[in-house]
Amino acid sequence: MSKPKVKPLNDKILVRRAEAEEKTRGGIILPETAKEKPREGVVVALGDGPVLEGGKRGTFQVRENDRIIFTSYAGTEIKVEGQEYLILSEDDVLAVVE
Repeated sequence: MSKPKVKPLNDKILVRRAEAEEKTRGGIILPETAKEKPREGVVVALGDGPVLEGGKRGTFQVRENDRIIFTSYAGTEIKVEGQEYLILSEDDVLAVVE
């Protein structure tokens, strides 16, 4: 999949959300309206980093292609070239899945 033409600013990151589960563990197929949006995704792009005192830039704890877990209502959903993404602050990231 090609990288989208979106560059997050400052401490923001661009995430491609994981696919929602199609079935429950018991095998019941879920309709689109019942699917819970996953709180997991892959980092696609990073901003330049948070602005620190004195104007310097901080570094990110996440990197491109990291699989992350983020808070439930984090970020803003956008659609670029037919693909859905989430722009969120690094503060909304809870963990990196290794």
